[in-house]
Order: sequence, then structure tokens, then C-alpha cells
Amino acid sequence: MKKIIKAEKIRYDYLQYAEEGAEPEITHAVKDVSLDIAEGQFVAILGHNGSGKSTIAKQMNALLLPTEGTMYIDSLDTRDDGELWNIRQKAGMVFQNPDNQIVASVVEEDVGFGPENMGVPTDEIWRRVDSSLEKTGMVAYRLHSPNRLSGGQKQRVAIAGVMAMRPKCIVMDEPTAMLDPNGRREVIEAVRELNRTEGVTVILITHYMEEVVHADYVYVMDQGRRVMQGTPKEVFSEVEKLQELRLDVPHVTQLAHALRKDGLPIPEGILTLEEFTEEIMKIKEGKGGTGHVAEA
Repeated sequence: MKKIIKAEKIRYDYLQYAEEGAEPEITHAVKDVSLDIAEGQFVAILGHNGSGKSTIAKQMNALLLPTEGTMYIDSLDTRDDGELWNIRQKAGMVFQNPDNQIVASVVEEDVGFGPENMGVPTDEIWRRVDSSLEKTGMVAYRLHSPNRLSGGQKQRVAIAGVMAMRPKCIVMDEPTAMLDPNGRREVIEAVRELNRTEGVTVILITHYMEEVVHADYVYVMDQGRRVMQGTPKEVFSEVEKLQELRLDVPHVTQLAHALRKDGLPIPEGILTLEEFTEEIMKIKEGKGGTGHVAEA
């Protein structure tokens, strides 16, 4: 499977100057991180604030360049100034605050802004606008002012604007951090649909555990390093390790883990209420091999 993003021992240092002429204070935000992300994958990068996950995200669009190591986007080295335009066409960015990405006073004009700057012919721009609004569920709002939309709707407009530029992957840097639960759900469902139906590679940077349950693969960052990786089931099987990293786990995963510690034969890595219910029913029917039904 072709790699769309490949990071080889990436390091990134922030330099902070206390006063003019003084030696800078160096913060190692990312330390020797390697990642491989294949075309069409939905990959989540988790970590608490300051873990380095957003610094990694900005390197996937060449907004930041590695202090050491190499970042490849569809085989292009982000250090190559001559490929910057191509890199940013291949990897679109969606940030925390959609207001920072919305530039027009009408939704459809905002979605068409990126392709217009790319020199796309007018007829093709409108085809892309129509397609992107449909894929993000925002057709009914095409003539609305973005200012009148909810946070979740604004974020879907931002995603539609990125989609209209036809990137191979979308890097989403905590896109739901400023949204309420309904807005978060809207955005994640829209992105999952793009990934499923269009094969767009999605890299989701987040600290909301429920958002990564359906990801193909998960990386966990802490203090600038990659400390865990695997499928969601593999990562969330290590509840206590995640808690040591100051990360939450989905409520149903935590409940299943607690019941397992109490002696119920429930497997680790339960991710959804449906999975949990299925395991409880197995125990109730006597398939789990214990008599602890009453405790369940």
C-alpha cells in the first residue's frame, strides 16, 4: 500500500529568546518521531496538551519544517522549496477555529475560494463546490452567511473548502476542540464519510478519545515522543497506560475494564456500546464461563 505521509526520525525544536543577544532557550517539541500513513487510511494522533501532536500536524503541510529528520508528503520532501505548492495541494489543513479559514461572506463563495486561487477554470470550480458541499452535507446552506452557522456547520464549510482543492489527504488539527458535542459529532461523521466514500486519507489530531474509535490506526504522543501505536482496539486495551499518560478512554471502555478487573470475562479493548452489550449478553447466556451475571 502506497505511503502518503512518511516521517523519518522527525525532530522539531522551538527557540525562545528571553532578550536580544542572549542564547535561545530550546524546547524539544518533537523527538525522533517516525510515522507511516498509507493512502486511504483514517489515522488518529492522540496526546494531551504539549505532547507534540499539533507540531507534527503542521509538518504534514510544511507549515513547519523539521529541525532534524525528513517528512515526505506523497514522496515529496517538505524541505524542497520548489515543491511547496504541490505539497500543500496534496495535504489540506483544517484547524481548530473555522473562523480563521473562512474568508467569504457566502458559503459557496468560500468553498470556491481555494480552487479559484489555484487557477481552476470557472465551470470546474462550481462542479467542485457542488460536490464538496454535497459530501459535507452543507448544500442547504450554500447561500447562507457563514456568520449565521453553528460551530459544527462552520467547520464543515472549512472542510468543504479544503475538499474543493482536491487534496489526497486532509490533516485535521484538533478540529472539534472549540465545538459542543453535537458539533463534534457532525464534523467527525462528515470526515468519516469522506474517508469511506472518497478514499481521502484523514489524519485527525485530537484528545477526544471517542473520535478515534473508528480510526484504522492510532499513534499516541507524550512529551514529544511516540509512545504507543496500534489499532484502536490494541491501544485502548491498555487503559492503565493511557491513564498514566493523562489521557481518558471512552466511557464504555473504562466500564468494561473495571468489570474485567472485578472478575467478569470481558475482553480488553471494548470500544462501543454495541460491543459491550454483546459481551454482557454472552455472560448472561452462560457463554462467558462465570456466574457473575448479577454483578453485570
